[in-house]
Amino acid sequence: MDDCIIIGAGPAGLTAAIYLARYHLRIRMFDSGSSRAAMIPCTHNHAGFPEGISGKALLARMHDQAKRYGAHCIPHRVTKLTPDGDRFHVTTDEGEYMARTILLATGVVNHRPKHLLPEVHDPALERGLLRYCPVCDGYEVTDKRVGVIGTSDHGMREALFLRGFTHDVTLIAPDAEHDLDPECARALDEAGITRVDGPCGGWAIEGDHLALDTAQGRMRFDSVYPALGSRIRSELAVSAGAKADPSGCLEVDDHQRTSVPGLFAAGDVVKGLDQISHAMGEAGVAATTIRNLLNEQRPIRR
Repeated sequence: MDDCIIIGAGPAGLTAAIYLARYHLRIRMFDSGSSRAAMIPCTHNHAGFPEGISGKALLARMHDQAKRYGAHCIPHRVTKLTPDGDRFHVTTDEGEYMARTILLATGVVNHRPKHLLPEVHDPALERGLLRYCPVCDGYEVTDKRVGVIGTSDHGMREALFLRGFTHDVTLIAPDAEHDLDPECARALDEAGITRVDGPCGGWAIEGDHLALDTAQGRMRFDSVYPALGSRIRSELAVSAGAKADPSGCLEVDDHQRTSVPGLFAAGDVVKGLDQISHAMGEAGVAATTIRNLLNEQRPIRR
């Protein structure tokens, strides 16, 4: 039986693996290979990399570091998590496992714009024509022409956030018309943000721009941000009895403990900033709490 099984190998899961392996614990890490961090073409706000680093390169370095201490990632998808007294049964698409504790670091999946095909989406993302995180890379669109796909309060807030980097921001409804209450509309008008109805379609890379059709004709932008929300990958924990907020984010205490004893969560699956540095910090807290919990149950000795 493992001391801890980590589900997910993004920045949170890998940080936890490094900590737990260095605590001389028996760990196992499963990952389906869909970390959102791998989509980052180049991050410039992760401390320690002044020239920037791609998400894939960062994950590769973290995998190498974890392996130095005996932590390896197993490319299996976990399909079920079942508490059983003071242990957990973990079901994967390849077999059954048991652990004293679980750390869930499964992250989230961004909702993509309708009709944006992979053959346009992926190269646009790689070139910075399509972006998903204004906290991460708003600086890179300073004084550029930016489109935001979204509406209602969420779309308004993302457009207003980006207005801090450029004066040229257009909020485009993902469907036929905007769904904005008077307060949202007033805030956008006061900030000088243009509103355009959808639906969005005809996506294409045209030179150095990402272009799309709208109700006001074809528009071209230096970068486009979808503000369409995300799916929180918390189903495993919720099915095991863990509490989540209405959006699906797992509820945890200051030590990353969920409402199920022995089940911990870190990273974007928990409500927070959705940042690599934040996920790594939560993972360090969770891993140390797991170590101390297991030591209380059975002292760790070498």
